[in-house]
Amino acid sequence: MRFTNFFVKSRGDNVTDCIFEGRTAVVTGGSRGIGRSVCEMLAERGARVAINYEANEQAARETLAAIDGGSENSMIVQADVSDEQQVGNMMDSVRRQLGPIDLLVNNAGIAHSRPHEEVTFADWKRMFQVNVDGPFLATWAVKDEMIARRYGRIVNISSLAGIKIKSRMISYATTKSAVISFTRHCAEAFAPYNVRVNCVAPGLTNTELARSANPDQVSQLISVTPMKRIGEPEEIASVVQFLLSDESSFVTGQTVAACGGRC
Repeated sequence: MRFTNFFVKSRGDNVTDCIFEGRTAVVTGGSRGIGRSVCEMLAERGARVAINYEANEQAARETLAAIDGGSENSMIVQADVSDEQQVGNMMDSVRRQLGPIDLLVNNAGIAHSRPHEEVTFADWKRMFQVNVDGPFLATWAVKDEMIARRYGRIVNISSLAGIKIKSRMISYATTKSAVISFTRHCAEAFAPYNVRVNCVAPGLTNTELARSANPDQVSQLISVTPMKRIGEPEEIASVVQFLLSDESSFVTGQTVAACGGRC
C-alpha cells in the first residue's frame, strides 16, 4: 500500500519528500507483519533497506520484491537475532552492500499465550533470548558506528503486553517490559551523541499471530478497545516513521502505545 504521510512536507502536488534518502536501515523480523510494513515504509521514503529473517526466506524474498523491484537498494539477510555471531555477520553484510547503518528497527520477536501451569523455564529462556537478547545484540552491533558518526535512530518494538497485565503471557509480557526499560536506558546513554532510541508498543494488530488466535479472544479484545477495531501493520509503521524521522528530533527514550486507546 501507499503510506499516508502525516509527518513530512510536500513538494508540489502529491509528491512527498524522501525523508530517509541516503540512509541505510536494518529491520529485524522484516519479512512479515509489522516488520514488512516498516520495510515498505522505509523503502518508499528513500532508504536502503536490509530485511532480516530467521527461517522464512520465501517471505523475505517476497518483501524484497515488493519494495525493491530488483534494484540494489535493498537486501535480505538471514540471522537468528539471539545469536551474537550471526547478528555481527548480518551487520557486516549490510555495511558491505548498503553502507553504514543509520536506522535500526528491532522488530523480531516470538510470543505465546498459555496459562502459568504450562510455562516452562525453557519457554522463559527462549523468549528472553529472542525478545530481549535480540534487541541488545542488534543495538550493540551498530551503536558504536552511530556514536562515532554522531547520527543514529533506533526504534524497538515492544507490545501493549509490556504495559498492561497479561496473566496468560507472563514470559512474553515480561520481555516486552524489559524492552521498554532497555529503550529508556539506551536513550539516556546515547543522547549526547545524537543517537535517539524510542519504542512502539502495539496493541492487537492484524498480523499472522492475531489471525491465528482464538477468534473469541480477538473479538473480546476488540470489544474493550475504545476504537472498536484491530490495528493494521501500516498504522504501526507510520508511528515508526515518525520516531525515525527528524519530525521527532526532540523525542528519545519514549514508548508510544499504538493500541486504539486500550492502554
